[in-house]
Amino acid sequence: MAKTLLITGASSGIGAATAKAAASAGWNVALCARSADKLEALAKDIGDAALAAPCDVTKREEIKAALQKTADHFGGVDAVFANAGTGAQKPGVEGGDPDEWHDMIHVNILAVLYAAHEAIPHLKKTKGQFVVTGSKAGRDTFKGSVYSATKHFVHGFGENLAEEMREWGGRATVIAPGMVDTAFFDEPKPTKIQPEDVAAAVMFALEQPQTAAVREVYLMPND
Repeated sequence: MAKTLLITGASSGIGAATAKAAASAGWNVALCARSADKLEALAKDIGDAALAAPCDVTKREEIKAALQKTADHFGGVDAVFANAGTGAQKPGVEGGDPDEWHDMIHVNILAVLYAAHEAIPHLKKTKGQFVVTGSKAGRDTFKGSVYSATKHFVHGFGENLAEEMREWGGRATVIAPGMVDTAFFDEPKPTKIQPEDVAAAVMFALEQPQTAAVREVYLMPND
């Protein structure tokens, strides 16, 4: 029976690339994001192995419903990739915008917590895996960067979650890329990490034998 992966932030970039990579590897994929039209188009492109499950990841009841829809459709959930994330336009603390911080913290931190909290009952049934998108920014220090601080949370949480999940045979992995060529940036970055590179890292972590737990995959551009 094919395994099932639910992906947040699945409408473009890393999430969409991972959905395609997982489906190519024989997984079922549930696609979560707010852009229902983009999800439907991607699901149509992938085929029967894909399910569009639109939701706002900052609303716990919506991610809970998406997980249940996935479990009902495919028979269970084997992995969750909490990939949705956002940044801030105004850098620093003094010059930063607290309203931007509010929205960014809800996506980069609370949405990850909600996804993990709601996913664990499903993942316990399959001894499954929780994967989350961290960042080089979560391993280093950047002057006044609140975005970096949110990713430091992700890295710390990922390790702590892994310790909790190992008690019942589950695993947690942080995927930590440097600069990735996605719509996160205003201009294309063709020499930087490609979304497909990150997708390959996610699949590497997911397809390890049950005796091995990949806690972090750290990717840097090779230019």
